[in-house]
Amino acid sequence: MPNLIESIDHVNLVVRDLESMTRFYEQVLGLAVTKQVTIRGPWVQDVVGLENVTANVVYLDPTSGPRVELIEYVNPPGKRPAGLELSNTLGIRHLAFKVQDIDAVAEALARTGIQLMSPVHTVPDSQVTYAGGIRKRLVYFRDPEENLLELCEYR
Repeated sequence: MPNLIESIDHVNLVVRDLESMTRFYEQVLGLAVTKQVTIRGPWVQDVVGLENVTANVVYLDPTSGPRVELIEYVNPPGKRPAGLELSNTLGIRHLAFKVQDIDAVAEALARTGIQLMSPVHTVPDSQVTYAGGIRKRLVYFRDPEENLLELCEYR
């Protein structure tokens, strides 16, 4: 079978408070707002399988890699399922951001009041080591709506 996927284009987060979440991803994490739109109409209703859809969307781009789309459904309003804040809940569970200096980024986040879930950890060689001896370091934290996020560094 041929390789069907070229790359990840974007990650979509459905949010309760679009303004607050946009401020966090733009001002705290440094992503750039590249577009803001309201979507509605038969095309989106057909795509998402909901009726009478109206949603506000903000597109945020990192320096490289896939875009983050924040979407706030005005209609129909969404519901947060139980257990979404837990690392072991089934489904897509976290969004990881690759950084160059994880210690500096973690310290900068902590200064803004972001609570890291642990100190920065280096994954043991027996579990994750890449060609050339490159190791992964990581730490988890949460955005204002309790979505799990990860910082990761490879060196």
